[in-house]
Amino acid sequence: MLHSLVVGLGRAGAGLHLRVLAQARRLDRDLFHPGAIVACDPAPAARRVPPGVTAAESVRAAAELVPPGRTVVHLCTPPTERTALLRELAELGFRRIIVEKPVAPDLAALAEVERLRAAHGLRLAVVAHWLDAELTRRLDDLVRHRPLGPLREISFRQHKPRFTHSTATGGHPTAFDVEVPHSLGVALRLAGPADLVDADCTDMRCGEVLIPGMGGARLALRHAGGVRTSIESDLTTPVRERSVELSFERGRAVGHYPLSDQDHHAQLTVHGADVQRADEQQADEQRSVFPDDALTEFTLRTYRRFKAIGPETESAATGHFAIHRDVVRLLWAAKQHCRDRTGPARQRRRTADHAG
Repeated sequence: MLHSLVVGLGRAGAGLHLRVLAQARRLDRDLFHPGAIVACDPAPAARRVPPGVTAAESVRAAAELVPPGRTVVHLCTPPTERTALLRELAELGFRRIIVEKPVAPDLAALAEVERLRAAHGLRLAVVAHWLDAELTRRLDDLVRHRPLGPLREISFRQHKPRFTHSTATGGHPTAFDVEVPHSLGVALRLAGPADLVDADCTDMRCGEVLIPGMGGARLALRHAGGVRTSIESDLTTPVRERSVELSFERGRAVGHYPLSDQDHHAQLTVHGADVQRADEQQADEQRSVFPDDALTEFTLRTYRRFKAIGPETESAATGHFAIHRDVVRLLWAAKQHCRDRTGPARQRRRTADHAG
């Protein structure tokens, strides 16, 4: 049985990982140690420890409460604050670590993560639960089995209002680091390696506060096989959307990932499929709605892989990490592209401070 330690109690740690761990522990009682989950946060003021969770003052103090060699760490701090904590966890003997996306904010941090991974034998899993989503699996089936012909184009739209979190914290350098890593990983899974073609990033304005680079992000890719991908993410929108459209030679598929933890259902409509006429469906359209609690499924699969040791599990882990390495590379290329076009990024500021 594996113990759990959650490091970072912001939105990801307290709002997502602790909730998902509670659900996963109910689904597989033989996988998780029945004792309390231990949690800590580098910033004491940020601690929001719910009932049933044991709080530790620091990572070092947490290592006294759980056996590092039999514990899975959920590292939920922002990407800019992650490398030092990863180093400390490794030195304390923790080896199984789930890391929030993206695995690193830039190439230098990625190199340090890879150095720590090799030097300490870390088994890292990056939270990219869309890769484990049922919707992604169904899209992958369409790509591999080609009922609509070869894939030509992928388009993602990831929009949500993020004013409160963006103005309160600075752990995500740009809008590229918030939603885009999810869709970028899926695009690489569906269409293979890619190079950046174009990118753009906008500022966020909220009252008197201007946050450079946090308004929205857009990037365009060309995959090695010729498929093109476009990804758009608007963090100032009044509505939420997490959709994907795949264009094939003889049809298209439109999918919608769950929008929040309030409803874990995804939807997929396939246009041009050879399906039977049923109810109000047209003969060339097939729509399905299905449960898709991808983060819980990701957590269960990762714990099972961490519990198992063997060439097959390690090979799968290496393949997954390669995708996340490419995600960081492409995100860094996008940021550099935007920086080259607009000059050095401005610091966060209140516009009123400059008006007077």
